[in-house]
Amino acid sequence: MLFNSFTYLLFFPLVCVSYWILPIKYRQLFLLAASYYFYMNWEPVYGCLILLTTFTTWICARYIQDGKGPARPVLLSALIICFGILFIFKYENFVTSSINNLFTALHIKLQIPFLNVLLPVGISFYTFQAVGYVVDVYKRNIEPEKNFFTYALFISFFPQLVAGPIERAKNLLPQFRSPHTFSTDKVTQGLRLILWGYFMKVVIADRLSDYVDAAYNNFSYHNGGTMLLATFFFTFQIYCDFGGYSNIAVGCAKIMGFDLMTNFKRPYLAVSVADFWRRWHISLSTWFKDYFYIPLGGNRCSKGRNYYNLLVTFVVSGIWHGANWTFFVWGALNGSLQIIEKTLSGFNGKALSFLRISNCPKLIHVIRVLITFGLISAMWVFFRANSISDAFLIFDKILFRHGSLFTNNIDSIVYGLLFILVLITSDIFQERNNGKHILLENSHAFVRYFSYMVITLIILAFGVFDSSQFIYFQF
Repeated sequence: MLFNSFTYLLFFPLVCVSYWILPIKYRQLFLLAASYYFYMNWEPVYGCLILLTTFTTWICARYIQDGKGPARPVLLSALIICFGILFIFKYENFVTSSINNLFTALHIKLQIPFLNVLLPVGISFYTFQAVGYVVDVYKRNIEPEKNFFTYALFISFFPQLVAGPIERAKNLLPQFRSPHTFSTDKVTQGLRLILWGYFMKVVIADRLSDYVDAAYNNFSYHNGGTMLLATFFFTFQIYCDFGGYSNIAVGCAKIMGFDLMTNFKRPYLAVSVADFWRRWHISLSTWFKDYFYIPLGGNRCSKGRNYYNLLVTFVVSGIWHGANWTFFVWGALNGSLQIIEKTLSGFNGKALSFLRISNCPKLIHVIRVLITFGLISAMWVFFRANSISDAFLIFDKILFRHGSLFTNNIDSIVYGLLFILVLITSDIFQERNNGKHILLENSHAFVRYFSYMVITLIILAFGVFDSSQFIYFQF
């Protein structure tokens, strides 16, 4: 069930109204049943997988807390089971294909058979959430949840189940234990987030996707100008696709009284690649920082070791996004650029002084934003390309092979550029107002309600309602 489907537009109001009219003691079980129905709507049998991950981490966490035996083997068992399931469904065929290609290159007449399995939606997200919980219990950061149904709801809570945010038990579990009272303010905040989320998804992301798919899936027929525009469009498509999902998820949860973490903070206004990752997919970035980067040694080590930790973390983060070598390269590039930034951190001031603009902080800031945006956009080519060779060919076209622009639907291009401009303007004003939306959260009621009406009309008039899947659902 997709957030941008008419099915969900019926499902959520029914769940929400039922949740608030039910007696408090029944709400938790109702939300659990609704969450499993939401997830099993894609493939019922995969409800068993999330249940297995849930039960494994719950029972292991309880055993770790009891202290009746060594905790480390129990933790390792939980990690092996959780990551084993993730590997089988997400990476087994990728590894098999890589090995078979190696055998072919070495002229070895041996081929390993592939598994014919469908990737469960959101498996990477709920696996990381479950692993984070059991690790927190092992480190004594939290007490294990005694009620299995409460913990099962923490893992399967439908607004953030299939594409995050990847929540921490310390934040979300206590909210399931506490009764909620209806709050008009939270409902209003939630509806604003949902409205803006749908604008990002159906008006911008889904409109841009047609041009991006036509160019990237048939890049051999297009020139560099077309591929440059498609790359620019994809940069905003993926932001609006995932940012839109996150806004809808946080908004839906807020209407029911739950506060999920913010997943995006205007990432294309970042002044460095490191700053970009403090703003983009924040729940994943902080997860890797706390459960991978810091255990490796973080930055409390030698400079060389710190660079190694950073690179490995981003390579693994890249692979988390997908079972393809393109994601490996994309992650490695993100890590490498941050290492370069650290190495040259003292050089920026000298360079700007040489350019005689060091006394213009606003201009320096704009230059840094534009450079970072260009680097991030270039790296998105590897993320979107179907293979590494395709990515290099696309770069070759962008740099050296220009021609007339592909304009199969000029209206779509014009509308796409127009709404990107609206988004950029909105992000700039939010950046200047501590994240407050200048229209949707305006102090004047007339401005707010007029903005609600206009954005709703834009969604209805220019939205693409084909229930396009969210990009991050495949991860």
